[in-house]
Amino acid sequence: MDLAFTPEEQKFREDVRAWVRANLPKETSHKVLNSLRLTRQDMQGWARILGKKGWLGYGWPKEFGGPGWSAVQKHLFEEECALAGAPRIVPFGPVMVAPVIMTFGNAEQQKRFLPGIASGEVWWSQGYSEPGAGSDLASLKCRAERKGDTYIVNGQKTWTTLAQFGDWIFCLVRTSTEGKPQTGISFLLIDMKSPGVSVRPIYMLDGEPEVNEVFFDNVEVPAENLIGEENKGWTYAKHLLSHERTNIADVNRAKRELERLKRIAKAEDVYQDQRLRDEIARLEVDVVALEMLVLRVLSAEKSGKNPLDIAGLLKIKGSEIQQRYSELMMLAAGPYAVPLVREAMEAGWQGEFVGAAYCAPLASTYFNLRKTTIYGGSNEVQRTIVAQVVLG
Repeated sequence: MDLAFTPEEQKFREDVRAWVRANLPKETSHKVLNSLRLTRQDMQGWARILGKKGWLGYGWPKEFGGPGWSAVQKHLFEEECALAGAPRIVPFGPVMVAPVIMTFGNAEQQKRFLPGIASGEVWWSQGYSEPGAGSDLASLKCRAERKGDTYIVNGQKTWTTLAQFGDWIFCLVRTSTEGKPQTGISFLLIDMKSPGVSVRPIYMLDGEPEVNEVFFDNVEVPAENLIGEENKGWTYAKHLLSHERTNIADVNRAKRELERLKRIAKAEDVYQDQRLRDEIARLEVDVVALEMLVLRVLSAEKSGKNPLDIAGLLKIKGSEIQQRYSELMMLAAGPYAVPLVREAMEAGWQGEFVGAAYCAPLASTYFNLRKTTIYGGSNEVQRTIVAQVVLG
């Protein structure tokens, strides 16, 4: 197993680094590197820049308009974007629903939906969780009843990330109540501008409506928007979730935030505290170990071997690391980590004249990352899956 990058791969990294630095808006990069609030324009603006280059669907094969990169090239691209301070690609379109459409959708659906995802013009949302159906997703109740060439959808989705910006939403819906719960689920694409679709924000502790409730009241959806076969949606959902859980690991962002943690500790003159240094060192060891695990998978793919099925393990460790670096940043910043009033921060409360711009907004990041061990399949559930794989 060779974890070293080849000269060709290093050249690829340098080319990506140069392009990202030349094309990433400086204001956007500043916001990302200091965890400041990103607007829709910040996120979608970068997506469109990548789309114009043909890199928004960086994991796509050439036959669907992607660059056809290897697993190692995709990893290097993600790392260079993260280190440069690029916004994280909103994954619901290019990373999550697109592979499902490519694998299980028909030619007409691929032609209809993939170009808008690749260009960054169409914003997708994910309609999975419901009240009472989160980690136990198979218990979902949002109903889609077939009437001729149309499905009538009624029900509710919750914790829908950035649904206030959504143009389309891919949903798991119940189309049958016979047999096991998993066998009566279908995968449906819904235009969020359809009559009967309403979005209600859920305001988080930092005052932001990052997540939402989405309601469907007799929403008419053309049957042609069904992906694959009716009642086979659970199979497609598992395919999608493997992409989500690997994406949650986000080792490249962890490397960037680890360096930010060190900057905060040094600026606050607490980097010499031995106990804090020990905690930072332990975190750094775990970040390196997570990266080695990712590279191990990439090495297996490059050599033509079947990679380990470790999406759940990557999700567990990656989400825990995110929570740990946010906790240590809070500890290092002390009182400067507390404020949560965005209007005050954006007005300069933590500006350069105060000397703590690097701390904003740590508290909101800390609270926001509490969710990482829950979404995408809770870590408790993932540990059970990993145990079953290892122990049988």
